[in-house]
Amino acid sequence: MTGSQETPSFRLAYVPGATPAKWARIWNERLPDIPLTLLQVPAGDVPEMLRAGEADAGLVRLPVDRTFFSAIPLYTETTVVVVPKDHLITAADEVTLADLADEVLFQPLDDVFDWDSPPGEPAFERPATTPDALELVAAGVGLLIVPQSLARLYHRRDLTYRPVVDAPRSSIALSWPEEATTDLVEDFIGIVRGRTVNSTRGRTAAKAEAEPKRPQKQGGTRQKQAAAKSTGGKPASRTSRGRAGSGGGAKPAKRGKPRRKS
Repeated sequence: MTGSQETPSFRLAYVPGATPAKWARIWNERLPDIPLTLLQVPAGDVPEMLRAGEADAGLVRLPVDRTFFSAIPLYTETTVVVVPKDHLITAADEVTLADLADEVLFQPLDDVFDWDSPPGEPAFERPATTPDALELVAAGVGLLIVPQSLARLYHRRDLTYRPVVDAPRSSIALSWPEEATTDLVEDFIGIVRGRTVNSTRGRTAAKAEAEPKRPQKQGGTRQKQAAAKSTGGKPASRTSRGRAGSGGGAKPAKRGKPRRKS
């Protein structure tokens, strides 16, 4: 036996902004003997980790290479624009891309959106990371469009954000190599899909399919047919059998009043 077989564990990579805490808690309740290791890594690094076997599954941002990975979409995020707290945009509850047309918008190298045509005015540089871009937003030299989870993750007191109603949106999915769908992967799939402990899906499905099917009872119909042949008529209904039998609460037949002798 190898060490991994003797002490099984499950490694879950997740991109910044994803929140695996709820599912990790359920995992620890259901599988306390199998450690769950959480690995936060840059969004662009998760696919390579999964390909290299450095993680068993990942919470990723779509799209993924569906020729290699399986993926279960979990939720889609609201897109927001991050601005300084004293910016004019804060007067509105939400904005559109047209409202940002004259603004300098940073597009960091780790941007999660695949823009066909980046909105706003191009910035003088592309920051290396989202936190670097937020530093520039705080300096008042531009704005940044991100999923709401990233705006919360990198929250600063001098910055705020507003929803951008017509911007692209980012979706989070559970993904893993299709050829590496292990029992532990199935267990985690069951957790994120909200299955109960007693669900027959996942690793228990194979057990359910392996159990022999019980033959269906056919005696009821055949007994009725046999009774019909022996009596030369139709099988008695429940009511007629109840009255004809000695039990079953059958009511006694009514007797007429005796006649008086003259």
